[in-house]
Amino acid sequence: MDFSSGAALLSMCEQNYCTISQAMLLRETEHMGGSREDVLEKLSASYEIMKQAVHKSLTEQLISMGGLIGGEAQKLQTRRLRTAPVCGQTTAKAIAYAMGVLEVNASMGLIVAAPTAGSSGVIPGVFLAVQEEFGFTDEQMVDALLNTGAVGYLFTRNATIAGAEGGCQAEVGTASAMAASAVTQLMGGSPEQCLSAAAMAISNLLGLVCDPVAGLVESPCQTRNAIGASNALISAEISLSGIRNLIPFDEMVEAMYRVGRSLPFELRETALGGCAGTPTGCTLCKRILGT
Repeated sequence: MDFSSGAALLSMCEQNYCTISQAMLLRETEHMGGSREDVLEKLSASYEIMKQAVHKSLTEQLISMGGLIGGEAQKLQTRRLRTAPVCGQTTAKAIAYAMGVLEVNASMGLIVAAPTAGSSGVIPGVFLAVQEEFGFTDEQMVDALLNTGAVGYLFTRNATIAGAEGGCQAEVGTASAMAASAVTQLMGGSPEQCLSAAAMAISNLLGLVCDPVAGLVESPCQTRNAIGASNALISAEISLSGIRNLIPFDEMVEAMYRVGRSLPFELRETALGGCAGTPTGCTLCKRILGT
């Protein structure tokens, strides 16, 4: 049992009267041959790593390999605890946690590349914030990870999640779409609403370039994970309100792939354009790499 498109996934959900998470679990057990217990155990381990990465960023002094980031999550956390955040508690938590995971990654700590290391903060940031604010159990969050897996699988199958091929829209954009779909399901949304939220999330970040300063997954990657996290929450909220994204999910995946392939190579992880190509970006590159 498998699905190769969003339309096929929705059809599978309709035929089996199930959620996207349940459809993904069926795929993993019947198509891939794993047991239900094995799949859930592996996802539970992944979620624990996500939680530990967030905790590490908030409790330890982390210095990235390039020295461009470090301590931002704690600053955001301090402000959130001292005063009412401009963007509200849920979003404030999500962006702090997402940026924190990037600090852990950039300091060679353990993270879950979901879907990539450069976008690894989006899902943990969103998941932990939503879990804390709404009281979901770890079991519910692990179930929601199956939803993110289904959406991520469709991007890898029909487009790309590589910044070198599709720009940051393929990394943070995909992560944001995965998180948006999962949050929509957690809050009671239908499979159709989940994929509409995912389509909206990717459309909001369509064309986002990949331009890491000095070629390091530090800046502007860290703040773009914050954007991806907040975009996921926004897209979920819009979809849960009954507003459907104009362009269907499968068409948005194709559009993202075409846009990514048309980006100049300077804007696809080569560190030759965008933020990396600015005078300050070049100066930092010389300082870090000595060239």
